[in-house]
Amino acid sequence: MGGNFELATKVLAALFVVLAATRVCGRLALIAGQPRVVGEIVAGVLLGPSAFGAVLPGVQQHLFSADVKSVLYVLSTFGLALFMFLIGASLDHGFVTKPAVRQATVLATSGIVPSFLLGAGVAALFYDRLSLPGVTEVQFLLFVGGALSITAFPVVARILQERGLSNTRIGSLTLVAAAVDDAVAWGILAVIIALAKAGDASGAVLTILGAAAFAGLMLTVGKRLLKPLARRVERDGELKPQTLAVILLVVIAASWFTDFIGVFSVFGGFVTGLAMPQNPILRRELTTRLMDFNAILLLPVFFAFSGLNTQMSGLTDLQVLLPLTAIVVAAFVGKYVGCGLTVRLQGFSWRYASAVGGLMNARGLMILVFINIGLAYQLISPQLFSMLVVVAVLTTAAALPIYRLSMPKHIEDAEKWTPTSAEFLPATTRDPAA
Repeated sequence: MGGNFELATKVLAALFVVLAATRVCGRLALIAGQPRVVGEIVAGVLLGPSAFGAVLPGVQQHLFSADVKSVLYVLSTFGLALFMFLIGASLDHGFVTKPAVRQATVLATSGIVPSFLLGAGVAALFYDRLSLPGVTEVQFLLFVGGALSITAFPVVARILQERGLSNTRIGSLTLVAAAVDDAVAWGILAVIIALAKAGDASGAVLTILGAAAFAGLMLTVGKRLLKPLARRVERDGELKPQTLAVILLVVIAASWFTDFIGVFSVFGGFVTGLAMPQNPILRRELTTRLMDFNAILLLPVFFAFSGLNTQMSGLTDLQVLLPLTAIVVAAFVGKYVGCGLTVRLQGFSWRYASAVGGLMNARGLMILVFINIGLAYQLISPQLFSMLVVVAVLTTAAALPIYRLSMPKHIEDAEKWTPTSAEFLPATTRDPAA
């Protein structure tokens, strides 16, 4: 009993430090004109061995001891599953028409393919130096390429929402493309994990088929079974505790099942969110009840856990700077050039092309989820993990400044008055930047 009480005390102390650090750094990021997530990622790194551990190693190790880290890992896993559920539930299916998906898929592909190929190329060059024993070259190339292919849908959505561009031509196109991008990234990760856990191709195929069957059932049968919940919420005008409990039980069960079959729990949470009915009251209630709680408590725990696995001091070595620089350049160029050229070829101006290229480069929280899963399954080393954390910070921090330079206020204001077509076609006659 005494041991449990002592552990609870240590976990509460760690949570206090985590919440204080992420709130302060998040606020500083906003003051600096950056998304809050940039500050929260930096806060996690500061709490790790490179900063806090370098100044007060004894205190850092006591505060984030092995038993405390185990509890933080469980909390962060649930927080990620819940976060991905909310992302899936908040995705507006009204944008997902066939013409919209077709055009956005072209944009997403133009960012995924170059980033993946460049990332895999860099991984091939430094495979012997950066890979772990037991990780095949195919797994390593798939993982690095997949990590660099990610676009942080939540960060893009938040930037566009804050600037009032969510329902504009360029905003809608970018949002759907970011959603397609993330879906592909999770598919790549599912394949990598299946290969890693199964140990052979036949086992991996079974895992992938199981994940596909789960997604198919959830988005058909599960979607129909969840409709009465939306009707109940609409009738009551609010999300009552018993209905919320049922939804959380479904999310937890789906997350457990996908983890059990060899695909990480975030996949179950995301698919369950996609299966939720498109009801405005239900969406509002889920956001009100769960998003703030998750963003204030559980996601900061994930940032801290990521920071505890990040060792920045080793990245200053000249032997490490070369692969680090190559990875950062591959990440930026693949998205910015690939997406920018595609937007330009679709009839938009170079300013719009640059703005979208910058936004699609934001990787934020999503790449952290990706690489934490890789670290948990021992697909990457702590050193490569730290490099990819640097990629997350730099590309996300660059997104908003690039957007602002590309879209001055008078062009942004004009875009808000341009109607959105179902196919996101550029209104070239009204495009002040054309």
